[in-house]
Amino acid sequence: MNNNLNVIESTSQTSQILRHLKECQGITQAEALSFYGCSRLAPRIHELRKMGLPIVTERIVVGRKKKNVARYSLPSLTDGQK
Repeated sequence: MNNNLNVIESTSQTSQILRHLKECQGITQAEALSFYGCSRLAPRIHELRKMGLPIVTERIVVGRKKKNVARYSLPSLTDGQK
């Protein structure tokens, strides 16, 4: 990570997503919308990746309709817990 992470303090959704990634196993679009009102998670993830965070995208199946969605996580924070 680099010092550009300080820049995200001005972007509240991005800082909320970063905090969630650090504290939880990961986040999906539905969770981002429900918890933080973030209707476009992918651009927030892109911003964090540009700042040097090694965010991983995993495709998961959810719901009765077996919908394929992206789940984003920070592997360095979650690998030891799996």
